[in-house]
Amino acid sequence: MVFPKLSVIAIFGLLYSLHSAALGASSFDHERFDATTLAQNPYWLKLGHYLSKPLRGSVSTIRQGRFFLAQDGKQNPYAELVATIEHLYSRDPLVAERAQCQYPARYTWLESLHGRSARLNCPELERWRSVLDPEGMTLVFPTAFMNNPSSMFGHTLLRVDAKDQTRNKELVAFAINFAAEPETQDNPALFALKGLAGSYPGRFTVMPYYRKVREYNDMESRDIWEYRLALDTREVNRVLLHLWEMRDAEFDYYFLDENCSYQLLALLELARDDLSLIKDFPLQAIPSDTVATLANNNLLATPRYRAAFGTRLLHQFNEIDPALMNQVINAKHGDYDSLGQVSLVQRAAILELAYEWLNFELYDKGLERDGTAKRLTRLLHERSKIATGSPFSPVQAPRVSPELGHGSARVGLGVQGNTHSHEQVTLEWRAAYHDVLDSQAGFIPGAQISFLDSQLNIDSNAQARLERMYLVDAMALAPSNRVFDSLAWNVRSGFDRKPGMKDAKQSRWFFQGGAGKAWGRSDKLHMYSLLSAAGSHGALTEHEVAAGGGVEAGILYQAGAQHRAGLQGQYLALLNTDAEQDAVITASWNWAVNRRLALRSQLQYQHWHTENTSMKLTAYFYY
Repeated sequence: MVFPKLSVIAIFGLLYSLHSAALGASSFDHERFDATTLAQNPYWLKLGHYLSKPLRGSVSTIRQGRFFLAQDGKQNPYAELVATIEHLYSRDPLVAERAQCQYPARYTWLESLHGRSARLNCPELERWRSVLDPEGMTLVFPTAFMNNPSSMFGHTLLRVDAKDQTRNKELVAFAINFAAEPETQDNPALFALKGLAGSYPGRFTVMPYYRKVREYNDMESRDIWEYRLALDTREVNRVLLHLWEMRDAEFDYYFLDENCSYQLLALLELARDDLSLIKDFPLQAIPSDTVATLANNNLLATPRYRAAFGTRLLHQFNEIDPALMNQVINAKHGDYDSLGQVSLVQRAAILELAYEWLNFELYDKGLERDGTAKRLTRLLHERSKIATGSPFSPVQAPRVSPELGHGSARVGLGVQGNTHSHEQVTLEWRAAYHDVLDSQAGFIPGAQISFLDSQLNIDSNAQARLERMYLVDAMALAPSNRVFDSLAWNVRSGFDRKPGMKDAKQSRWFFQGGAGKAWGRSDKLHMYSLLSAAGSHGALTEHEVAAGGGVEAGILYQAGAQHRAGLQGQYLALLNTDAEQDAVITASWNWAVNRRLALRSQLQYQHWHTENTSMKLTAYFYY
């Protein structure tokens, strides 16, 4: 009986020795890390989303919370690294395993520093990765949506491409999205103000891609551009491991800088040790600019274009014979009696357009679902009886993708002459983003979003004076037609000068807004007319609040790919001031020399207390 007893002792002795060796190795690994040096390693700073702040050192953009192991981890990358090493290489195997499964990207990086591959025993993580089945990634860019303040510049998200994915299976892939998550139901104005101030939490979420396509492509009718990223499977895995770490991470969401596009760049930086993307955006991160940064780093393949619901519908409307439109409307309402009077090809066109139109209205107008579904099914049934291909051509992608449009920021140098003053040099700057006379290539035609559009005038005596500073100048001029009954609108607010008493320009602060209709084609001849109201206060109005109401209208014309002309004007009748009118007529011509340079000439007539006519020639540089 002695032999079995000795065997048990030997077994326990062996297990104790192995356990001690493991603990010794863990302690050895802990001591081998030079935390002081590693705490300033660029990859560690990327893992913690640390940015260098003046007078504050390195501070993470992640809110203080469960993401950090150290109590002061948000402001102290060294303390966070020490706490990370202590947990990942703890003498308690349960503590170590729990930390490794919570921070797999950190653990994988630290192991790689010693030339080892991380061995993770994390069933939940593995199930998540097996569902995603990752092989590649695609950057997705839905174009701007003017009716949502957080999407006026566009949006970006990522799609995780599975190993067996085809074009037909893309919709069932998974998407990675970063967005503000308001905890209250705020109105659009308050939503915009809080977004500018960073008052909303921002979080990463993973969801089926088809949900985002339905939201952007169908419900909001936004075109989508898809860019395959030049990342291999290992690099994709590094990004996903860090995404797993950020399940509980919460950021301050800022519309202009630390927004969806900025945080996606910060996430993609984890793919490679030497990848640095967010350094290009210290002040603002416009989605189209972030796409351009990825292109400049050779990370983007040729984009694929996914036309929006409304784009497809408008394309069919432009191609169909106008004489068939009444029959399209009848078919949309379930009346098929007149279809026997047309050819099979015409009948197919009528049924296809009626189906697309009714389906669009189901989303756009919130039609009753059951009854509409029956009408849609009947349209499909009638179309299936016609053995002919679609009479409509495929929707062609715009010739310029968003990352190849002009830069969102702009500076200008010009010369200006006025009726009552000598020639002046003008210096202009616009923080963002686009106006209706800029080159429309890569942008939504007929939309304008300008922030901090400013002009400084310098006269012959070297005296400088602020001529204008528009805090916001936004305009949406979607044309109305038989398919779309769109509302055109504009909002403008800031500081400028108008012709005052004694032939001198006087200053005011103002707010102006209007609504109306637009017609024509935004890529050719485009017209609009708005009922407009404004309020002004300043030296111009003797520091009283002056109100005005009237009409604002304009004609825009696209002459080829590089030239754009406009004739715009307004007449507002004024109240509570000695002046009777605020009248402006402006004729402009813009020549887009290339995506970084444009020349613009402007002739303008103004009337407030007195009249003034000015001429200006400006060279604009986009960046």
